Amino acid sequence: MNYKEFRMNVGAREVVIETGKYTEQANGSCVVRCGETAVMVTVCMSKTPREGIDFFPLQVDYEEKMYAVGKIPGSFKRREGRASDKAILTARLIDRPLRPLFPKGLFNDVVVVATALSVEPDVSPEPLAMIGSSVALAISDIPWGGPTGSVVVGLVDGAYVINPDAAQREKSAIHLNLAGTKDAILMIEAGANEVSNDEMVGAIMFGQKEISKMCAYIEDVIVPAAGKPKQQIELYRIPEELDAAVRAYASEKIDRALDTFDRQEREARQDEAEKEILAHFADIYPDNAREIKDSVYYLTKEKVRAKIFDKGIRPDGRGLKEIRPIWCERHVLPRVHGSAVFTRGQTQTLATCTLDMLAAAQKLEGLDDETAKRYMHQYNFPGYCTGEAKAIRGAGRREIGHGALAERALIPVLPSEEEFPYAIRVVNDIMSSNGSSSMASVCGSTMALMDAGVPIKAPVAGVAMGLIKNQETGEFRVMTDIQGLEDFLGDMDFKVAGTQKGITAIQMDIKIKGISEEIMHAAIEQANEGRQFILGKMLECVPEVAPELSKYAPRIISFKIDPEKIGDVVGKQGKVINSIIAETGTKIDIEDDGTVCIASYGDPEAAQRAKAIVESIVRDPEVGDMFIGRVVRILSTMGAFVEFAPGKDGMIHISKMADHRIDKVEDVLSVGDVVKVKIIKIGEKGIDFKLLEKLG
Repeated sequence: MNYKEFRMNVGAREVVIETGKYTEQANGSCVVRCGETAVMVTVCMSKTPREGIDFFPLQVDYEEKMYAVGKIPGSFKRREGRASDKAILTARLIDRPLRPLFPKGLFNDVVVVATALSVEPDVSPEPLAMIGSSVALAISDIPWGGPTGSVVVGLVDGAYVINPDAAQREKSAIHLNLAGTKDAILMIEAGANEVSNDEMVGAIMFGQKEISKMCAYIEDVIVPAAGKPKQQIELYRIPEELDAAVRAYASEKIDRALDTFDRQEREARQDEAEKEILAHFADIYPDNAREIKDSVYYLTKEKVRAKIFDKGIRPDGRGLKEIRPIWCERHVLPRVHGSAVFTRGQTQTLATCTLDMLAAAQKLEGLDDETAKRYMHQYNFPGYCTGEAKAIRGAGRREIGHGALAERALIPVLPSEEEFPYAIRVVNDIMSSNGSSSMASVCGSTMALMDAGVPIKAPVAGVAMGLIKNQETGEFRVMTDIQGLEDFLGDMDFKVAGTQKGITAIQMDIKIKGISEEIMHAAIEQANEGRQFILGKMLECVPEVAPELSKYAPRIISFKIDPEKIGDVVGKQGKVINSIIAETGTKIDIEDDGTVCIASYGDPEAAQRAKAIVESIVRDPEVGDMFIGRVVRILSTMGAFVEFAPGKDGMIHISKMADHRIDKVEDVLSVGDVVKVKIIKIGEKGIDFKLLEKLG
């Protein structure tokens, strides 16, 4: 055993990194501890490249072990099953800063596994998993251009905080996941409460300083003490002679193929040009079809980038700041509580909003204290949206990631449960996609929420920014509203969502080794211009929140009762509450704190009737109170018993039924009659009523 322990300060906390004690057969591994939170990270690489692929096969998994928080899984088998959405999102966070730093041409499988072993509420395991992935790769024998550092940045009471604790996270105006190298930013994932551009850039640069120190410690202290020599792997490269020959023959053909602003025409020309090029070299290089295609790809990439960089001309003819044509429509589905279509260029989403009781909130089982999610935002990307013949499958990592980004963008503007006691589900079905469908889903979702009558605080729009950077000179061009080709051939996909006032969410992925503060400022400022333009187009279609809910949406009222009287409302074996539900046709949920939610479907007055019954049960009756009740029993010469609330009754003495003498109660009342009564006495034997009116 070659055990080593390293200690470094991250923000206000000490982080301990252990190596050489566990998982000795992995290429690299470590355990990262902070407080009572511990995460183990391992990295392994296959000995040979995977055959027949043209991409780097990196797989990152984040394992949530329920024993880490002293819980037994709630599944039938009582063992961890499919990764939760949060685990998938964490795996994506780990993946994105690692991927750009692997050498091009590496086709060996690399698998990174981060396992949360112990978790305390004040120390989130996700940043530790990201640090551990960097350390494990840096000390392994796997070729990699790190190290990287990772932090979470909060903005609490006007001050930036590194890796905030649970109390600070509750108050923070920003939740920023940040990763980078010693010199540049690699990954941004943030949610925010309508913060300004300067506040967001300030948070990013504050975090980058901490990341820079972390990277220096890993590089200067941990790697020399615990690192292995890197493997010398033969990387895939296009033979120089073949590449030169293909470029010389194909250059003019690619120019002609790209000389159109029509996407379908361009793709048809590119397909035809590639066939001609492959046919020309079939006899010269009979076994190198893959290398020929790769040479054509890189040549095409250079030409598209050069046209954007040198002439400011994009593949569809737009200028660098120009947004594709937008059209929108609302209330497209009459039975749906809220619906909208948002279309920008060839990207189109159908957004729907469904409202229900809070009991319909998504139940969660994970390593933190969150047990339910009231706002559910889901994103679907079927094959037909890109013209592909693909069967419908369950949501993949990409769909979960895009849905979470849009959800994060909209949460800051949602009304509280007290203001709007509904569970809200928004679904985006992408109908057509040519870039930035996640930001289209933010726009469509805002419109669907407004169409549904959800009183959001402000509309939210999103836009995706792209980047072309000259690696030699450092010059760059930022593009607004990138389409698929620009994302594929560009250096950055920088998504920014927010209101007219400020930013609510950011996500950045890059393919180069980091971006500078100058690029960050330029991208965020240009994104703000685009976002304001898009918001204007949305508000032309949906200028304000619908004044009323759809007639098909439930009417929900929420109020509080004394928790000690919950049992009275529920009754023995649920008899009382079930009778209220049956009588009014409503749904009723009661929380442990005494919060009562009543929903009526179709009859808007039913919820109010049910509320009146509940209030009559929990209210302590007083002399002078009036009730409407039902006659449940008659004593012919004495009086009638009236149930004025489930399980509660009182008697109308025969002398209090009329202003004149009555011989028999049956002359005035029968069992089942609905009457209005007034309390005239409350004694040890019960309640005495006076009959005010017979209602039916």
